[in-house]
Amino acid sequence: MGAKKSQKERIIKPKFSMQLMWKQRYLLLMSVPFVVWLIIFKYIPLWGWTMAFQDVRPKTMAQPIWQRPFVGFQNFLKAFDDRMFGQTLINTIGLSILGIAFGTIMAILFALMLNEICFVRFKKITQTISYLPHFVSWVVIASIAKMVLNDGGMLDTALHTKLGLMSTNSPIFWFTVVLINIWKEVGWDAIVYLSAMAGIDQGLYEAAKVDGANRLQRIWHITLPGIKPTIIVLLIMGIGGALNIGMERQMLLSNGIVQDHAMVLSWFAYVRGIGNSNYGLGTAIGMFQSLVGILLLFIANKIAGLLGESRLI
Repeated sequence: MGAKKSQKERIIKPKFSMQLMWKQRYLLLMSVPFVVWLIIFKYIPLWGWTMAFQDVRPKTMAQPIWQRPFVGFQNFLKAFDDRMFGQTLINTIGLSILGIAFGTIMAILFALMLNEICFVRFKKITQTISYLPHFVSWVVIASIAKMVLNDGGMLDTALHTKLGLMSTNSPIFWFTVVLINIWKEVGWDAIVYLSAMAGIDQGLYEAAKVDGANRLQRIWHITLPGIKPTIIVLLIMGIGGALNIGMERQMLLSNGIVQDHAMVLSWFAYVRGIGNSNYGLGTAIGMFQSLVGILLLFIANKIAGLLGESRLI
């Protein structure tokens, strides 16, 4: 049985050869610009990681790499000993977990809602309106959010309370940021799930209707299992980028009161590195962030494989 299975796999999976490359030459040529872009902007800059092991400041920037003072892991130890590093790491992980969990759930629910709308014109208008905030700058989004959610803002005035959701020095600020991000990105994120739903065999829905399944049962037993591989892949990618939260929204939405719960690793690297003119320290923090992200990606991918789900790698 095992011999038959391996023989079948050899038949299905084509072997790498020059003949196969020539057959797919047009596809390979189409990928050349992307490969060149990837090498120039993603792999060549990795040479800059050498600064994480050197004392790089404005006075030593003009020196060749081999003449800069080598400090070993001193920059990493200095970053880990910083009083803000622990809280910054907690903020980054907390915001990532909340963002991945609630962002995924809301995107799936919104995609399911759009998929069930029978009026095509209304569906298209709703989808268009929902993903428009994705193209709006965070500067504009932050300005609107502060007018509505700040202490004494429009929400407090309407409810005659003092919620001050963006002026509370506690993890409540995380939920506020995640809520704003969901409003901005849910329509855009739902596009992927809608595409996956469009690939489900419509005959399954017709057969389920004949068997007496209602709409919720069809969603639970057909739609969700049909988009399960897409959900797993996107979750793996999200977990891999868990620590790579951009500092733009944190800087724009935060203030002096909530900064302790708003600081994330990318912002921390900017403040301690460029802000203090210690580029080696900033590079060390960024390197730690990237390496942990790669580790999380492989762990999530391995867990998905052990559970029998789709794997990214």
